Amino acid sequence: MRYVSPGREYARDSRYLTTRITADGRDGFPVEPGRYRLVVARACPWASRAVIVRRLLGLEEALPMAVAGPTHDDRSWTFDLDPGGRDPVLGIERLQEAYLARDPGYDRGVTVPAIVDVPTGRVVTNDFARITLDLSLEWSAHHREGAPDLYPRALRPEIDAVNEVVYTEVNNGVYRAGFAGSQEAYASAYGRLFACLDRLAARLGASRYLVGDTITEADVRLFTTLVRFDAVYHGHFKCNRRKLSETPVLWAYARDLFQTPGFGDTVDFDHIKRHYYLVHDDINPTGIVPAGPDLSGWLVPHGREALGGRPFGDGTPPAPVSAGEAVPPEHTPLPT
Repeated sequence: MRYVSPGREYARDSRYLTTRITADGRDGFPVEPGRYRLVVARACPWASRAVIVRRLLGLEEALPMAVAGPTHDDRSWTFDLDPGGRDPVLGIERLQEAYLARDPGYDRGVTVPAIVDVPTGRVVTNDFARITLDLSLEWSAHHREGAPDLYPRALRPEIDAVNEVVYTEVNNGVYRAGFAGSQEAYASAYGRLFACLDRLAARLGASRYLVGDTITEADVRLFTTLVRFDAVYHGHFKCNRRKLSETPVLWAYARDLFQTPGFGDTVDFDHIKRHYYLVHDDINPTGIVPAGPDLSGWLVPHGREALGGRPFGDGTPPAPVSAGEAVPPEHTPLPT
């Protein structure tokens, strides 16, 4: 499978299934605890957003989760982490089967996160940007006691504006650099990425979080790129002006979030590295997965409490991650 088109800039296929699961069921899919299955891969930054938000809001029981393996071929993510290579609830080997159950002629990306309607086995949505907002807004009746408000009404215009910039210049910016098909396309993507990171560093130099004084959806979206930066984007995607760990403000900000319950305890560095270095074989044809970087730095005190802020606002941290959803201890620097 080729990710780079020689001579061309990278353009993401953004044709998603935009059906929504809502409290009033206006698209035909009402919020119902246990009816749906959130399919993710811990390797994927877009899916990781949903994993973090689900955990912060305490939706583990209301919205059960399936975890695909870290690699895939040109057809689909697979459930090779499960006994027999099948998801135990959906009974399928490939996520592609749930997409084809919805549309036998489906010809777009088989992406994660995806939410599957268990009774029919059909994908409802893979609109990753909308999924996390709907978990905050439409699933509120099933949030845990003490769940934070990740999308507070008064701050939504500012959160939306920040999210748009972060998505365009950072979340997707690393891909524009990594999948650039020409030197010119790469140089443009590289310049835009680091110009935006510089602006974000300036913003975060005086504020603990991106918008307001608590964690919001904006922080979740930036974190999933930052946590992958040194492990894959710096080398594999040639985003190498400097490492995240050499950028004092952003490194401290990322460590602050990583050490916050609900963030770092969802991150699987082994899956992240295996996905990028094995799947993108046109960029890394040898298939060699790097041994580094040293992960211990993620646990170094960040000192950002001095900026004030209340991570969960008037809420509380989530409970410890359940044993069934814990990241293997050898895949994380977090103590077990």
